[in-house]
Amino acid sequence: MRAPAEVVVGGKRLALSNLEKVFYPKAGFSKGQVIQYYVDVSKVLLPHLKDRPLTLKRYPNGVEGEFFYEKRCPSFRPRWLKTAPVWSKGNHETIQYCLANDLPSLVWAANLADLELHTSLARFRKIEQPTAMVFDLDPGPGADIVHCAEVGLWLRDLLEEQSLKCFPKTSGSKGLQLYVPLNTTVTFDQTKAYARAVAERIACEHPGSAVSQMAKRLRAGKVFIDWVQNDQHKTTVCVYSLRAKERPTVSTPLKWTEVEKARRGGSAAGLSFQAADVVKRIQEWGDLFAPVLTLQQKLPKKLPAN
Repeated sequence: MRAPAEVVVGGKRLALSNLEKVFYPKAGFSKGQVIQYYVDVSKVLLPHLKDRPLTLKRYPNGVEGEFFYEKRCPSFRPRWLKTAPVWSKGNHETIQYCLANDLPSLVWAANLADLELHTSLARFRKIEQPTAMVFDLDPGPGADIVHCAEVGLWLRDLLEEQSLKCFPKTSGSKGLQLYVPLNTTVTFDQTKAYARAVAERIACEHPGSAVSQMAKRLRAGKVFIDWVQNDQHKTTVCVYSLRAKERPTVSTPLKWTEVEKARRGGSAAGLSFQAADVVKRIQEWGDLFAPVLTLQQKLPKKLPAN
């Protein structure tokens, strides 16, 4: 086993280990490449991670090995790594979550084989106040991401009727996610109720294509509009995060024209991106998800009726 490589990142000294270890065997993508990907996208990724409690999803032996979630920031963390104290009702204690507010912290997490970055919809100083509302579109058996594109466009149109803009991204797995930036004073109870009403209306209008109920037996050939993610105790995969699939796919922000093209053409190929693809997209277009951080919108007082 090679000795850890000593590097200096942002003025912090880090020991990076097993850089040659292959984490994605079918793609030959190594741990070193995982770290390099996160360095390459850090300029656009870090603003989306800033001050958000981070749940680590660690794959010490790569995507074909066992993994584990880690909410409590490891005790062996560097002294300079910032943490977020969050009260846990279930554990009846305050848990110190890791924060990836800067490049050294991000590289440190990647070196722990934290392939996926799962964050709260709220920043830790206002943990009960989400900055966005999310719809997670999950295709059931017999459906795929193209079906998600169709449902996503229905959602976009309905939200526009409510004077709300939304922004799409791939989950990096098999579905799509729509983010509705708020950045105003709102509670999870409010966003969850509103998201549920929207999901139920789409499911009512398109019963053969969409479902708003969680029961898996109802999902065959349909897209589940998951509104339950709008909860203080849940996390969503962060934009630009790698996913632990066969290949290093990424949760990638999209243009609506790409979603429309996929629906028209019936091809999922244009809605799947790997690490190298995403780096090129950023070089060409910058951060397509930047408005999610700054756009201020208020939820309408009335829920959309079925």
